[in-house]
Amino acid sequence: MMLRLRHDLSTFTNIGIVTFALLNGAMASGAEPTVPVFKDGEAQIVKAFEDPDYWIRHDLWVQTEFDSDGDDKLDRMHVSVTRPRQTESEGLKLPVVYVSSPYFAGTGAKGQEFFWDTRHELGATPPQREHFPPPERKGLRPIISKSHVKEWVPRGYIVVHSSSPGTGLSQGCPTVGGDNESLAPKAVVDWLCGRAHGFTTPDGDEKVVAFWCTGKVGMTGTSYNGTIPLAAATTGVKGLEAIIPVAPNTSYYHYYRSNGLIRHPFGFLGEDIDYLYDFIHSGNETRRDHCDCEVRDKEMLQSLDRETGDYNEFWAGRDYLNDLEPLNAAVLMAHAFNDWNVVPEHSVRIYEALKAKGVPTQAFFHQGGHGGPPPMKMMNRWFTRYLHGIENDVENDPRAWIVREQNERDKPTPYAEYPNPAASPVKFYLSAGAPERGKLATVAAADQGTETLVDNFSFSGASLAQAEWTNHRLIYLTPKFSKPIHLSGTPRITIRVAANKPAANLSIWLVSLPWTENKKTKITDNIITRGWADPQNHLSITEGEPLVPGQFYELSFDLQPDDQVINKGQQIGLMILSSDRDFTLRPTPGTELTVDLDATSITLPIVGGDDAFAKALLQSKEDH
Repeated sequence: MMLRLRHDLSTFTNIGIVTFALLNGAMASGAEPTVPVFKDGEAQIVKAFEDPDYWIRHDLWVQTEFDSDGDDKLDRMHVSVTRPRQTESEGLKLPVVYVSSPYFAGTGAKGQEFFWDTRHELGATPPQREHFPPPERKGLRPIISKSHVKEWVPRGYIVVHSSSPGTGLSQGCPTVGGDNESLAPKAVVDWLCGRAHGFTTPDGDEKVVAFWCTGKVGMTGTSYNGTIPLAAATTGVKGLEAIIPVAPNTSYYHYYRSNGLIRHPFGFLGEDIDYLYDFIHSGNETRRDHCDCEVRDKEMLQSLDRETGDYNEFWAGRDYLNDLEPLNAAVLMAHAFNDWNVVPEHSVRIYEALKAKGVPTQAFFHQGGHGGPPPMKMMNRWFTRYLHGIENDVENDPRAWIVREQNERDKPTPYAEYPNPAASPVKFYLSAGAPERGKLATVAAADQGTETLVDNFSFSGASLAQAEWTNHRLIYLTPKFSKPIHLSGTPRITIRVAANKPAANLSIWLVSLPWTENKKTKITDNIITRGWADPQNHLSITEGEPLVPGQFYELSFDLQPDDQVINKGQQIGLMILSSDRDFTLRPTPGTELTVDLDATSITLPIVGGDDAFAKALLQSKEDH
């Protein structure tokens, strides 16, 4: 026992005396063993688990099944553990809440000077970007991170953290979605369940055993930290019973591209996957040159393709939708409909696939921006059911929980499913109006002809939506609503378009007018959703072709999923533009896009369908 404790009780200075006192005190008092407590299907805070001064903290290295840094040795991941003292003094076994991240040990430089240059013509080879110095590692052993411990340890869980490959004190190379980023957390789960080896040092052979784990593991995290739970679950590893991914990046193509178009996450114009590699590569100094050469320079830079934006094998290998077959963990997805960093399709596409697969699923959506976990009650019920095995009937709860406009995030509204089962597609047609505002109606008007816009990235989408007269966008509005309209699902546009050049950006905004904006924060609720596509990829996202100037091409593609109530007195507007200055490349202004109005339409998922839309129009049918 003392050999085991020597490496586990790093919190204490005199391990033998402390352990003896704990054991002797428990026996002398005749006290009942401390165990988790449950009420109304939720794990409760237990006073004996609550004091962090009595938590045991220790770290170790778990051996994986891969060698990603080419040193002919299996990579080991740095892992830290935080657990109640009763797992030592009373032999208590508990389930684990596990969080893994590439960010725990620090990240690299931020700044536009390290991004790719976006100010060039479409299809041109951009100048190479500058690589910034390696991140300086932060953090002291044995603690990798303190996240989640206050929420879960007092409720009867052990919290485990690990640094992902090539970050912090973990060995290997970061691959930003490569196979080792799935197999690394798998190895940690295997170790927690007694199937893999843990060691006291990164290179030694003295083993550490997770004797305190029940063999039930749950994972959670936000953004990249939310991607890793999904990555681990796609391995089908036994013992990973449930995951709660929050705003996960489920496909790096969908993060950096859109329907063949080079598109950047909001706020990070010019970022690409090779920048993210540099940003997280905080570890493994002795193998850094090897990783940079083999992963970043030979694989990423040779395959990311900033010229065409086409989907290829490189991107397919970093798309978790392609890897879902082995997944059997219960999945509670969480995302925001106004997340323009990791856009909401990332979670919706996985959620839809998991529903079809038949694994237990729930979805939590809110109206804010990037991040935002479900309320503790939801997460508690999820982990209580699948990690502690308490039959709380969570699998029969409503499948979708959506925070309605103006409500607090911890007060979501339950729905039978997402999209709302009462939603049905309503098709809208365009009537001419450029350079002012045209009309959007459910009945097609004949012989509308064509209308043309002139690309100019200098104008923001917000300013174009508000403009009464401009040739830099086309916009088409419904009448004002006399009743609220509830959208739930994924809008889809079909557009017939021609350009006067061999390449052009195509951006679509769905907005509500009149425009309102918080003067202090500049935050608006008027952007309903958006979408982007490359007309060169009208036939396939895997292979584009140069446009013949003046020739019309038909494209059909989805906008981002949404669930939103449009208020009485508002109008829905379909806005068509070329370059979207916050997301796309910025070619020299002047490219013309011509839209065939008679062959263009948009389908909106409206709760109540055509009847609900008809009832929402003003009785006066006032001209807009």
